[in-house]
Amino acid sequence: MKFPLLLNIPRSTVSGIITKWKQLGTTATQPQSGRPRKMTKRSQCMLKHTVRRSHQLSAKSIAKDLQTTCGLQISTTTVRRELHGMGFHGRAAASKPYITKCNAKRQM
Repeated sequence: MKFPLLLNIPRSTVSGIITKWKQLGTTATQPQSGRPRKMTKRSQCMLKHTVRRSHQLSAKSIAKDLQTTCGLQISTTTVRRELHGMGFHGRAAASKPYITKCNAKRQM
């Protein structure tokens, strides 16, 4: 027998809800496992502001700065992970060798 799509909901969704009701007696969302995030939206904005203000700071000094301003105790690894998520990446400029007199003559 085919399941009618009256509400345009997949069959797997309906069966999942029925199974949840039979097991738990409710369809409410249960608390999720895992550790809550350390950085809130506000602390992420503070981090972005700190980096844009002085972009040559190390992750260690940024973590100390966030601790003094926000009272947020985070590790340098967390700072790096959040910055990478925001699109900030530490890069060193490519070093170009100087042109020697011999090579300068060849370019002309």
